[in-house]
Amino acid sequence: MLELRPSCERCGKPLPPNAPDAMICSYECTFCEACALSALSNVCPNCGGNFQHRPIRPRAMLAKHPASTERRASHVDEPAHAAYLDRYRMTPPNER
Repeated sequence: MLELRPSCERCGKPLPPNAPDAMICSYECTFCEACALSALSNVCPNCGGNFQHRPIRPRAMLAKHPASTERRASHVDEPAHAAYLDRYRMTPPNER
């Protein structure tokens, strides 16, 4: 079950469970759409994967299975991410 992390791991923007601009990679690294697609160029700085919009959990299920309240550090290691970009920028996500 998805954690539904509460904020962008790059800029710290709040991303409540119903945020339409929350994006995740396959490891649930969570970023706002602006960071994921612009600053990070659709390459996760933690795993090198791509991003998809995070699904929105229906309210009834959210009451039963609440979102995480644990905020992750708002930091991206820019030099390490630059290495991922060099490695993956031109490779489609399904071929990384």
